[in-house]
Amino acid sequence: MKILDRYITNNLYLIFLSMFIPLFAIASMIFMIKLATYTAVIQLSVLDLVKLYLFVLPEILFYTLPITFFIASVLTLFRLSNDNEIVVLFSLGIKPATILKSLLKPALLLTILLVFNFFILSPHTKTLSKNFVSYKKSEAKFNLSASEFGHSFGDWLLYIGKEDDKENYSDVILFNKKQKEEIIISAKKAKIINNAGVLRLKLTNGEGYSYSKEKLSQINFDTMYINDTMKTNLTPYNSTLEYWMPKHKENETFIENYLVNEDIRFKKRKFALNTLLSLFPLFSLFLVATIGIVHVRHQKSKVYLYLFIGIAIYYGATLGLKKPLDIYSIPLISLTWLIVTYILYRKTIVKRF
Repeated sequence: MKILDRYITNNLYLIFLSMFIPLFAIASMIFMIKLATYTAVIQLSVLDLVKLYLFVLPEILFYTLPITFFIASVLTLFRLSNDNEIVVLFSLGIKPATILKSLLKPALLLTILLVFNFFILSPHTKTLSKNFVSYKKSEAKFNLSASEFGHSFGDWLLYIGKEDDKENYSDVILFNKKQKEEIIISAKKAKIINNAGVLRLKLTNGEGYSYSKEKLSQINFDTMYINDTMKTNLTPYNSTLEYWMPKHKENETFIENYLVNEDIRFKKRKFALNTLLSLFPLFSLFLVATIGIVHVRHQKSKVYLYLFIGIAIYYGATLGLKKPLDIYSIPLISLTWLIVTYILYRKTIVKRF
């Protein structure tokens, strides 16, 4: 039986790789085009694009591996059927269940990998990607240059007289108009400081004026910091459980409470969807045998049509029921799928072979 297991798995790996590589390349190109749209908003180097691609790599693998394994498993058995090797195996007394056991181990390993991917790895990489883009957007807001039109700097209007280098400027003027007060600041030198994702402006050798209807104030300073005007909105990430089960904080407003509840509902649906997609390779083994094992002399196989229908039904049910049923779609779809595919397997394969 070990020889049979090795023979089936070797055929499976060859077909799997031949299908996975082009499918993975196509998915990577789609995601790279999507990532390239960020360049319309922020400036990204080749290294930055590589980092963003590595962040979405677990997502690419998650959506390509289950479908590739299902198709490769079916085509492996269909190829053995076409070569009449399946008929020979059944003639030797080997049962269909034995063939399914050969596919059980790789299917189980793939399911475990997919669960680890979406439950542990994906939240971490998504948070990193979101924070990286947010940081780059904040950094782009500091892409200042000497100009007669000036710049928007948070609540301030900023005019730069001279650009010394990328982070140092001369003859800087800032203006801020509040409801009852107007503030104007001038400085001979200014420098951009990036401190752990918080960008601020350091002013040296300047003076400031504050005036309203009641009074006029003036100060002279050697150093002044304009803080938190472009603070990067970084998403905190402490653990996997906190990501999938966000907790309510004390003294939350109605809007904050509503947003947290929306986030919880979204993550429940995402958890249900990802769980069902992770279980697809393992729970579809009966359907794999039903579609892949044929008697070529007596049956006109429509393997590719059945492949498409099988994937469409499972993914369609998963996507369609995740919203109304939420987390309860996991047991419903799993049990229904196993029962229906097992009945088909018993009637078409076990009964005939």
